[in-house]
Amino acid sequence: MGAGEKTGLSTVRRSNSARGAIRPGKMEAMTTKPKRSAPAPKAAGQDTLRCFGTGDPLYEHYHDIEWGHPVHGEAELLERLVLEGFQVGLSWILILRRREAFREAFHGFDPARLAELTEADIDRLAQDRAIVRNRQKITAAVTNARAVLSLWEAGRTLDQLIWSHCPAEHRRPRTFRDLKSQSPESTALARDLKAAGFRFIGPVTAYATMQACGLVNDHLVGCPAGDALAA
Repeated sequence: MGAGEKTGLSTVRRSNSARGAIRPGKMEAMTTKPKRSAPAPKAAGQDTLRCFGTGDPLYEHYHDIEWGHPVHGEAELLERLVLEGFQVGLSWILILRRREAFREAFHGFDPARLAELTEADIDRLAQDRAIVRNRQKITAAVTNARAVLSLWEAGRTLDQLIWSHCPAEHRRPRTFRDLKSQSPESTALARDLKAAGFRFIGPVTAYATMQACGLVNDHLVGCPAGDALAA
């Protein structure tokens, strides 16, 4: 996704109150960029400190229950990869709010079913206001589903490909200034995904996917959700 592909706590850097990767993605609308050196915000009415997402129930749930937790499974990983691509240039909270519509439009991200979408289907989805009407990204989603099928034909899986790039060691960030937008592992992951036929993926989007899927734990130090994952 290049310089404009930030999404995940890498995005967190971009938008905290509505973040996805704390990047799960770039944030705008619901996202108020947190000051990078500021302490994690305190959830209203709670003793819990969140490093992002406080103030929006959907975002809070994503932060507490999903972001940074290990994700496995072909449909599950394809969903994260595709949605990180859709988030480029947009806020992650927008993607979260349209997630169910994406799941319906893309057949639950079942690679076999998504791969069957035709040009006519893509034309129809490009007019669907319930999702993000970006033909290039929709086409990439179908292409990526077909790439998963090609992996299967070669005796491989998307799960194996992505998790083979899990770093042996990872140091959690203490402040937003410490957050990365990419890493050597995400650069290698993006390269291998592209070689396997995936599109709309670069080192930044790959890193956001790594954050979202638990290959790295980028919850700020002191964030209870991150501490629980590290325990």
